[in-house]
Amino acid sequence: METDSILVVATISDDPFAIDVAHYSGQRAEISDLISLKQFANSEFCPRFISDEQDFANIGRQLRGKSVVIVSTCCGQHTRNALAMRTFLVARAAKDNGAEKVYLVQPDLFFSAQDRGPSREQGETDFERSLDDYKKFDGQPFSARLYADLLHHSGVDGVVTVHNHSLSVQRLFSRVFPGEFFNLCPSDLFAGYLMKRGMTANPGDGPNLILCAPDGGAVSFVKQVGERIREMSRDMLMAPSVNYLFMEKSRSGERQVEMKPAANSPMHLSEIAGCDIIVFDDMVRTGYTIVECCKRLKAAGAGQIIFVLTHFYSSDEVKENLNTPAIDEIVATNTLPTILNRDMQGRLRKKLLVLKIEKWIAHFIQEHYAKRKPAPGSQLYAIDISSKNPRARDIDKLY
Repeated sequence: METDSILVVATISDDPFAIDVAHYSGQRAEISDLISLKQFANSEFCPRFISDEQDFANIGRQLRGKSVVIVSTCCGQHTRNALAMRTFLVARAAKDNGAEKVYLVQPDLFFSAQDRGPSREQGETDFERSLDDYKKFDGQPFSARLYADLLHHSGVDGVVTVHNHSLSVQRLFSRVFPGEFFNLCPSDLFAGYLMKRGMTANPGDGPNLILCAPDGGAVSFVKQVGERIREMSRDMLMAPSVNYLFMEKSRSGERQVEMKPAANSPMHLSEIAGCDIIVFDDMVRTGYTIVECCKRLKAAGAGQIIFVLTHFYSSDEVKENLNTPAIDEIVATNTLPTILNRDMQGRLRKKLLVLKIEKWIAHFIQEHYAKRKPAPGSQLYAIDISSKNPRARDIDKLY
């Protein structure tokens, strides 16, 4: 499949994430030259793939032999509901004008928090659902299933997302899009960054690299990052010793969380005094779990604590909670591009560093859809950092 048979488009005009993905994918044309995203006076959205005004021979067939990749992120003032509807219509426009395949790239997959319903057959979990769990969804729709079905009916043939935490969503989308649902894991990105940052340097005897899972759901991902660090450092003269600390939480209220080491944790709190620790999670929505975890680690004598996560929901509550001195540095990706609005991050600018993943996404598009190998050895992320962050002076070392 030739590169120009892949068209990368967006659901919002001038979406910077989509524009960068298109650029790194090798697309020469601007997205705005490929599709018009207009809105009628009655507020209805009407996308239109731009065609030659003099071409009357290919009406409704201009996208024959082409695959359309829709890049959809949360940016601008549009709600997720509005963005979802835009995605349906862009996909339908592509198929109605002859596109062979339509793929959706949505780094933070919409409606994933609504991953089950009030009945036994509505969602799959890796735990036995209690009566309280069913009651929590009583009266609600099984929105994740509806979203997957609507994407499919609108013409979407495959979905690409990043680090989706829900087993129910993963299995659901795998059934609706068999062989074409990809849940990309950013373990390579985080492992590569940590190595460039120097966290993996071996100072001598004892544990020098402790990776922490704040709860059972993060254990698998933490192990993946640890394994990638081992693989990347295999040829190093002094390879790092990767160690794991698993924590578990218990809730006494919606905002009250207590943390303690899990029974299956390879390390204990008594072993971490003086050690730097990297805490991983897929997302943060309130920050209470992470803050309590990091406070326990600091109380046990931990040195520097770095919080690494994929999806950063930049709410006032999150920013207030993560401002705690128990967290020394925050590393996140821009799956939610609002994180790149530095001024809105307030005090967190002093310890926040963002790994921009557009090139990483573009590499996937090149390999899987364009059937073309990207240039070897290129960095898979760019770094966005405020000048108020002390690490800004070391930026050259992180590339």
